[in-house]
Amino acid sequence: MPSSRNEKSILVTGCSSGIGRLAALTLRERGWRVFATVRRERDLIALRETGLEACRLDLADSASIREAMDWVLEQSGGRLDALFNNGAFGQPGALEDLSREALREQFEVNLFGTHELTRRIIPVMRAAGSGRIVQNSSVLGFVALRYRGAYIASKFALEGLTDTLRLELAGSGIRVILIEPGPIATRFRANGLAAFQRHIDAQGSIHREAYRKEVARLGNETADTPFTLPPEAVVHRLIHALESPRPRLRYRVTAPTRIFAILKRILPAVWLDAILVRV
Repeated sequence: MPSSRNEKSILVTGCSSGIGRLAALTLRERGWRVFATVRRERDLIALRETGLEACRLDLADSASIREAMDWVLEQSGGRLDALFNNGAFGQPGALEDLSREALREQFEVNLFGTHELTRRIIPVMRAAGSGRIVQNSSVLGFVALRYRGAYIASKFALEGLTDTLRLELAGSGIRVILIEPGPIATRFRANGLAAFQRHIDAQGSIHREAYRKEVARLGNETADTPFTLPPEAVVHRLIHALESPRPRLRYRVTAPTRIFAILKRILPAVWLDAILVRV
């Protein structure tokens, strides 16, 4: 059923749990027509049981992106007012232990697939003369930590791509916005643990002792890092980014994100490194 003229529509990626799922449900309650996407069939079934309009979308698969977009535009009558690029995962591991294949897998989802989906939506928004593209980045999109190199590289790249896209779309009526969360209570660790086990030879690495602690942390979903907030903290900023007549360019969520943004601006790089190496 095509969207009515007064009903805003949005596509949200990564809705199996956490931020994406809560965003889809909350926006629907606020009157948005939500098209929610997930990668796995079992998650799609669970999502449809909530009453959401949902389809499968694998950001690592161009055919899946194309099929999902065709379905969304058919359902919406060729309109889409907003896109929330939330789908992503984190590949843990020291950079010297990460193969080209592991880095490629990280970038396929976190950057290339996100970019491909965004490119397909921009012409729809251009035709309407308006739109909002919201990218879910991270505090690790502007500072680095050990054993997060693949994820950090993908998020640094996403931030550069987003800043450039914002400049290129100036005057089009399309707003491009970044959200930069710090620690949020989601299933992100479980997904990271699966990626770690798939690509890292922990026992054969010089970092094996650090990996032992890392695996214990990733396997403990109930042990939150300091200043961890629930997904609602991100969704609150997303609502402002989508509905405010004057959205910010960046929304920094959690105290660590705000603190590190200040430290990066005022401290010499060597001092900041001394802090980050202890985190």
